[in-house]
Amino acid sequence: MTYSGPSRTAARRTRSKTIAAVVVIGVALAVVLSVVFFLRDPRSDAIGANPDQSSTGVPDAPPTADMGPPGQPDRGERRDPSAQAGEADGAVPAGVTVFGDEFAAVTNLDADLLAALRKAAKAAEDDGVQFVVNSGWRSESYQTQLLRDAVAEYGSEKEASRWVATPETSPHVKGMAIDLGPTDSLPWLAKNGERYGLCQIYQNEPWHYELRPDGCPPMYSDPTQDPRMRR
Repeated sequence: MTYSGPSRTAARRTRSKTIAAVVVIGVALAVVLSVVFFLRDPRSDAIGANPDQSSTGVPDAPPTADMGPPGQPDRGERRDPSAQAGEADGAVPAGVTVFGDEFAAVTNLDADLLAALRKAAKAAEDDGVQFVVNSGWRSESYQTQLLRDAVAEYGSEKEASRWVATPETSPHVKGMAIDLGPTDSLPWLAKNGERYGLCQIYQNEPWHYELRPDGCPPMYSDPTQDPRMRR
């Protein structure tokens, strides 16, 4: 008769060690997988989050065409940046309409342009749309200040000329142009403005309208393509 006690005990110890090793490996694997999942989860911003990315992990979209030039609000809400000009120079407070006879920015507009604007405004109101004057007529000194501001903003006269004309060439100084808002009124103007001779002239300025009673011409990409700006 053979005594097998010690061998059985050794076998049990071996199995226990094996089980323990498997458990340790399993726990370690679970920890590793958890860490990997956490790091790959786009919802997690606790570690190394990029401030330029949205919560989905996709970079935020660049500013749209509806965003105004640097230093200015939304293009449809565009306000003149100079704080030095007064109402006598053509500056306007928020909410002024084309019926604002007390403002030089409105009353100094070309008479035919103003008449067309008022007809369009009445029609727009019937459709539940109201547009306001963000800038109309401007004095030469006001235009000079705006151009100076733009050069400082953009860093060069060349880049500034895509947005602001000189006092000698600006249709605003001549009372022949108006900048309208707010943003949600611009689609109505784009669709219906031509009925009243009101035309968007520059692709990069959806707020800028001038009178073209014979029909809207093809738009320039920006004012630098306009021959009037090179006189």
